[in-house]
Amino acid sequence: MKIKILILVFFFLGVGNIFSQISEGQSLDRIVAVIGKEIVLQSEIDGEMARMMQQNAKINFQDLKLRDQVLERIISEKLIVTKAIEDSIEVSDDEVSQRWNEFLSTAVRQYGSEKRLEEVFGKSINRVKFEYLDLIKKKLLSEKLIQSKFATLTVSQKDVEEFYTNFKDSLEMVPEKVAIYNIIKYVKANKAAKEDVFEFAKKLRDSIVTSGDFGYFAKKYSADPGSAQDSGKLGWFDKGKLMPEFEKAAFALQKGETSMPVETPFGYHIIQTLDKKKEAINSRHILLKIGQTDSDKDTVKNTLLEIKRKVAIGFSFEELAKLNSDDQNTKGFGGFIGKLPLEEMPASLREIVVNMKSGEVSDPLPYSLDPSKQGFQVIYKKEVIPAHKASLETDAKTIEQYTTVIKKQKALQIWVNELKNEIYWEKK
Repeated sequence: MKIKILILVFFFLGVGNIFSQISEGQSLDRIVAVIGKEIVLQSEIDGEMARMMQQNAKINFQDLKLRDQVLERIISEKLIVTKAIEDSIEVSDDEVSQRWNEFLSTAVRQYGSEKRLEEVFGKSINRVKFEYLDLIKKKLLSEKLIQSKFATLTVSQKDVEEFYTNFKDSLEMVPEKVAIYNIIKYVKANKAAKEDVFEFAKKLRDSIVTSGDFGYFAKKYSADPGSAQDSGKLGWFDKGKLMPEFEKAAFALQKGETSMPVETPFGYHIIQTLDKKKEAINSRHILLKIGQTDSDKDTVKNTLLEIKRKVAIGFSFEELAKLNSDDQNTKGFGGFIGKLPLEEMPASLREIVVNMKSGEVSDPLPYSLDPSKQGFQVIYKKEVIPAHKASLETDAKTIEQYTTVIKKQKALQIWVNELKNEIYWEKK
């Protein structure tokens, strides 16, 4: 069996299961398992099987043994989520937003563009985000519990050497990789522009209250393409699945009442509550984005061009990233994205990197991973690592990480079996 040298995550904590559930939607279908207060739907199994078939055309959608393995994997995940909630594990809104951005980046690489994703989902990206923040939160809850449970689990040098001795002949060649770094700067709207949008939102709200024609103004002014042509209607959402600021305002309104402008990372919303229950809300909205001026954009691009100039005369890109980058995920690591094979890079990034020399910094490039923000980035191609056979001399850290994950997976499976004796669950 071939073993790839990869930095692995636990088998059920990737974005694959999230994507399968988003693709399948929330159809009402058969419950196949119950775990505490959680359920597993047939569509979750179908969605995961479909995703696996996209990666391997030889997989049989009706393979009963594989379908049961998928079900067991999802049950394990929901057992851990249930345990995390029991143990009062907490996840912040910022953490959920960050994970959404990571998911969206992966999905865009897989399907080529956000427009194609919207075609696959059958809904706007913003709508998908609204709907699946709760699912992502549960993923983070399980990860946090696992991290706390196995934080002290390590491997010894002997473990690593034994793993390498046992599997070195099966290890694939490590492909050529490029060490890539970046610095991201977000465009911030100037105070005057933001105030202008707010004042316009107040006047628009007054017009709605006076005329009573919310739908007309939604179609004319809303920047949410997923709802604008449907008079701004969002439909029913369970509590906890909307942006916190939006949800708080919507639940505070009486049926038929229209809110004052409410600010979220997407801009200003005028919200009208159509109906509500204790744990769900049916609302519509008009979104007014806070646009940045050309001057605001030029300020950011000039800042990045100055960074490029400094690197060219000998300044450290990593140190400049720590001082200047707005990306909280990478700035502490000097902007380090990773050592990536060219074939795994998004086509747009690959085209840029291929034409760069080692040690070179790109011109400013548009950056819009988060739909609620607009920004620019510069890419730094530090070095090219040639293809080579994995060895302890050149890939010790990667082999150690692989050995650690294998050990953690074994410990994790033992723990999951223990949870099955603590938490109610059954297959239907």
